[in-house]
Amino acid sequence: MSDFPLIFFIIFTILASKGYAQQNYSGNTVMSCKEPNETGTTASFLYSCNGEKFSCRAFLIFRSQSPYNSVSSISKLLSSDPDEIAHINNISRSNILDQNQEVIVPVNCSCSGQYYQADTSYVIASKYDTYFLIANSTYQGLSTCSALVHENIYDALDLFSGLNLRVPLRCACPTRDQSRNGVKYLVTHLVTWGDNVSSISAQFSVSSQSTAYANGLSENSVLYPFTTLLIPLLKDPSSSQTRTIKSAHIEIFYPSRHKISYSSFFIGAGAGVSLAVLCLILFIVLKHKKENKRGEVLERGRERKQKWNLPENVLESIIGGDQMIKVYEFEELVAATENFSSRKRLSNCVYKGVLRGKLLAIKEMRTDISKEVKFHAKINHFNLLSLTGVCKHHQLSYIVFEFMENGSLKEWLCKDDNTGAQSWNCRIRIALDIADGLDYIQNFTAPAYVHNNISSNNILLNRHLRAKISNFSLAKPADNEGQGSSSMKFVDGRNGYMAPEYIETGQVTPKIDIYAFGIVLLEIITGKGAVFEQDGKEVFLSETVLESMDKESKIQELTDPRLQVMHPLGYIIQQTDLVLRLVKLCVACLTAEPESRPSAAEIKSTLIKIQSDVQN
Repeated sequence: MSDFPLIFFIIFTILASKGYAQQNYSGNTVMSCKEPNETGTTASFLYSCNGEKFSCRAFLIFRSQSPYNSVSSISKLLSSDPDEIAHINNISRSNILDQNQEVIVPVNCSCSGQYYQADTSYVIASKYDTYFLIANSTYQGLSTCSALVHENIYDALDLFSGLNLRVPLRCACPTRDQSRNGVKYLVTHLVTWGDNVSSISAQFSVSSQSTAYANGLSENSVLYPFTTLLIPLLKDPSSSQTRTIKSAHIEIFYPSRHKISYSSFFIGAGAGVSLAVLCLILFIVLKHKKENKRGEVLERGRERKQKWNLPENVLESIIGGDQMIKVYEFEELVAATENFSSRKRLSNCVYKGVLRGKLLAIKEMRTDISKEVKFHAKINHFNLLSLTGVCKHHQLSYIVFEFMENGSLKEWLCKDDNTGAQSWNCRIRIALDIADGLDYIQNFTAPAYVHNNISSNNILLNRHLRAKISNFSLAKPADNEGQGSSSMKFVDGRNGYMAPEYIETGQVTPKIDIYAFGIVLLEIITGKGAVFEQDGKEVFLSETVLESMDKESKIQELTDPRLQVMHPLGYIIQQTDLVLRLVKLCVACLTAEPESRPSAAEIKSTLIKIQSDVQN
């Protein structure tokens, strides 16, 4: 870890007032690049999970700045639906926005452990980028340096142009008290020069008291630029509540022909020119160190390439690709898995083990892994399983992934002693995570991809029951949508998930993932497998549900009995309306005509609306 974050922390840290808040205002402590300790949450990292719901619709305020000055570019940066952005802000998707024009960005905000976050990813564009600059310049304080350090495996001095980083964005859901007072949404608002609690509250037509309480402040508290404030709203935000900020323009010159311009660079309140010069000198010195460090990292990769003689197309991803993927020695895997003992086996070819101090999953492969490795080198999203390394030994290859404590969704749904499975909120959040991952690979990668193997076996759950899509061995680019085909009509484990056009013609488009998602959502609702046994015969879950659509009582019978809600007086509360809404979404996904199926973004929007009506 570099000295750079510590230096900035010392320079910028000013203690903010604290209170017994919905969420405490972080003040300038948000400039720290230190990770939070294990004992509790900190407002300088992200907002804590103290809301009534684990997941909700939230909004961010982003200020247009080149190259993020259109609906399209902002939606990609923040992984938000461009149509929703255009609609909420009453602008055209083709408009070039004014510099520093505020834009309302809707996001899906969910708990990940102790903290709320909306997930996106960022490909480093400049060799001068640091975690600090990405958080506070590119994302304008909507993320934090410490959160980026925590979310990514790269050391601060290992960053270079082309790396794909995970970016957790600051958001939150209303607490129970706020919901009781009519608060529907929280907006993450960026503080700028001259802002105070009263002026920001007036902009959004809310009381100063409610804004102050939401952030643990008094109405007279001092606010600092480049920090965020949560605004509690009783209804959807509108374009009339946005403004265009006028600010000083400062140009930073680097020791070459390169220069980067920033508006109102990170100078704390009251700091003078000498402080800015000091920061710039420190920045330049540390960037030179970073360039030297990058050369060392790449050289180590080249040495491993020669030592292990991995396939060239795999190593293209390891050296110079979007991700820095580690090359493990076979002896490390043997030690981690106790020589691949049954005690460490998670499934037929997957083992768990501690590698370099971290618990990971190790998958043994007899097939060519280059395609899957190259795919992972191009993507990085919270709801996609993260590949951390590879190993080649004789005729076998090994790929190493993050470890998912709760196994597959299929296994989790089958557990009888599963308290989490009793919660509608938990199950809908899992469905949202899957839809979010699909939306990312279909709309926010270049080229777009088709997973081509969505099933409950390939959805994994971490210790916080957050879902991640895995197994991208059959993933295909969707460049020629409607033109792709596959000769592999039937693949083990996919029975019951295949779209009719795939069965008939082998056609591979993003819509086959939507069809498979519809089956997975049915599994989440019913607790049954895509194919299950009934009266001694194999039955397709999709056919059973579709036959029951005309009978509400039948649909209620299909619902997993663990999801029945007991009234305090002892009788069962029927949730027919909720089940019907979810089943109708499933039916839309299972439509025979691919063009008639909803997009992943539309599925996300529908699930967010459904979840907003579901209580914990």
